[in-house]
Amino acid sequence: MRRAEPYVAVIPETHLDILEKRSFAHVATLMPRGAPHVTPVWVDHVDGEYVRFNTARGRRKERNIANDPRVGVSVIDPEDPYRFVSVRGEATMTEEGAVDHINELAAAYMGVDEYPNLDDEEGARVIVLVSADHVATSG
Repeated sequence: MRRAEPYVAVIPETHLDILEKRSFAHVATLMPRGAPHVTPVWVDHVDGEYVRFNTARGRRKERNIANDPRVGVSVIDPEDPYRFVSVRGEATMTEEGAVDHINELAAAYMGVDEYPNLDDEEGARVIVLVSADHVATSG
């Protein structure tokens, strides 16, 4: 079994490609009573300093982050399941540019010009930025 490399405070360039591929991330947030809540999401990054994903206002992960911004994100390389990047940090949320961002993610993950579920959603879209306070990598 491979051991994870020590924690670092920025996502190393050697592993940024994982966040630039069609890799699915698992995001862990904390429920109001402290239980973990984990969901798969589409993901990208901002300059290796933030992992970024998108959700809708009112969804469980958005409500959890509003209550407690501590978040964990784990992303496995789709071409090598023993290679991963894992980030823990505090999340911030913004609606600014969120529709454009979900459309960019839909293009990358689905090959479409526009996210197909926008009309069905009741809440506004939000971008979630998770600071790379603690980073672990392997492979």
